[in-house]
Amino acid sequence: MKALLLLLLAAPASAAAPRLVLVGGGERPPAALERFVAWAGGPRARLVVVPWASAEPEAAAEALIEELKPFPAAVLVAAPSTAAALALDVLFSSATGVFFTGGDQVSLMAAVDAAGLAERFRRMARQGVVFGGTSAGTAVMSPLMITGVGDFTKLDALQVGTAPGLGLLPGTVVDQHFLKRQRENRLFGLVSAHPELLGLGIDEDTALLVDGTTAECVGATAAMAVKAAGAGAWAVELVYAGSRYDLTARKVLPKGG
Repeated sequence: MKALLLLLLAAPASAAAPRLVLVGGGERPPAALERFVAWAGGPRARLVVVPWASAEPEAAAEALIEELKPFPAAVLVAAPSTAAALALDVLFSSATGVFFTGGDQVSLMAAVDAAGLAERFRRMARQGVVFGGTSAGTAVMSPLMITGVGDFTKLDALQVGTAPGLGLLPGTVVDQHFLKRQRENRLFGLVSAHPELLGLGIDEDTALLVDGTTAECVGATAAMAVKAAGAGAWAVELVYAGSRYDLTARKVLPKGG
């Protein structure tokens, strides 16, 4: 597992440029869901909701499916909590969009690994399948995943529990419920310990829409981009709703730029 994490962390930010919809938790912005369906093919989209992070997967899947229904797709189904490998293979082989619900990111990654789907999901993203997530479903998107375990009263990476994530957004560490739950300590600490990574903290009711090397913010508030700027220093930018962020240059883009 350690070797896999090192491989994912080493991947440059431009190695794979999938389309991702990353919701910070809370209310899912309609603009984010609309973009997810549009990117996945609009009326031809074949969407799979994956509720494996949730303690109540059926309810979580039903809630997300209801929110996606206003944006018509050809197929909109939930992945079962338990299924034969063949059934999952058929389900994901035709998917053009996959969306992870919230819950517990550790449970989600455990289910993905148990089904042998982690590398398949990475390959699907490289091939153009759109991936989305909310809360825990967003936390798994970076190669270094924050587990939610630790002492976050200290600005110390050693106090922050981490594990390998899916790594669909290489070169980053992603956090959620960010401003609402004042999670700056854990993200700042991890960026200090891993200065090669870009920290992305996404607030509740807000989403980052990643298209290649650009992330557009939509929703109620903002996201925060954190990068190392020398020993014990960070460069921090707020990416407000309506703004875009260059993931390669690591800076907010000017309006209309």
